Amino acid sequence: MQLVGDDLIKVNHTILDRMHSRAPLIPQLAGHIIASGGKRLRPMLTLATTRLCGYVGERQIGLAAAVEFIHTASLLHDDVVDESNLRRGDATANVLWGNQPSVLVGDFLFSRAFQIMVQDGSLEVLRVLANASAVISEGEVMQLETLNNVGIPEEKYLDVVAAKTAALFAAACRIGAVIAGRGAVEEDALEAFGRNLGIAFQLVDDTLDYSAQQATLGKTVGDDFREGKVTLPVLLAYRRGDEDERAFWSRCIGKCEQKDGDLDHAMALLQRHDALHDSIERARHYGAMARDGLGIFPDGEAKRALVDVVDFCIERAY
Repeated sequence: MQLVGDDLIKVNHTILDRMHSRAPLIPQLAGHIIASGGKRLRPMLTLATTRLCGYVGERQIGLAAAVEFIHTASLLHDDVVDESNLRRGDATANVLWGNQPSVLVGDFLFSRAFQIMVQDGSLEVLRVLANASAVISEGEVMQLETLNNVGIPEEKYLDVVAAKTAALFAAACRIGAVIAGRGAVEEDALEAFGRNLGIAFQLVDDTLDYSAQQATLGKTVGDDFREGKVTLPVLLAYRRGDEDERAFWSRCIGKCEQKDGDLDHAMALLQRHDALHDSIERARHYGAMARDGLGIFPDGEAKRALVDVVDFCIERAY
């Protein structure tokens, strides 16, 4: 996002500076996952929404870094819980350094995020990001309850997505209005924008796990399948399948009893029942609601940039 390019450079400098520690393992491990963390989407949302709301100053720099620290900490914990081996094609921190260091460095990054919030001095910013951190943790526990359960209602899956992913998107956007001193109407609008964008983003992510497009994004196909994760494409295919197909999903996802050829068969079933197509259509629905959330803001460069983010999050599926 060129609009916030200069600010993003400052955010990256802040991230590197605040990773320093007397314990050398902390910057090594944290630097590994932050370096492989993608496009800094969540910090960019804070920078862009701050610009949208007309704020002039530097507070958004530190707070965008805090948002990235919260995100990175949750990834570290996530990979340990999921026993993941790869993230964006690279070995995960828990594989390279072990589970204990990964959890502890995640805790360190959460703490750094809260130090930055306290230094900012806004109780409202602290409230928004602290609430998001709590909801993310709830989402992690909720996901444990859904793991390997192909029979959960779609609403339960969406609850997990809203907590684990969308909560931080929503908070990252809301604090843009808070920093700028805008009222509750603008804060609520940006929170709704972020939440719906976050849900759309995760729906596309879950669909891409079964798509050849993964290779172009530096990811491997079928990670969620191998880990027994219940995602929307699986739920749709399970619900639409016959008795033999549901038995297949129960074995592969429910019991994680998988053999050669199962992933290919799973992808064929997903195509047969339009599960991938329909999951993307759901993402488009949430993307449209995200755009609607920006309706109260005047047209301009910042608004166009945020609309472009919505388009990017969905169109990366193609």
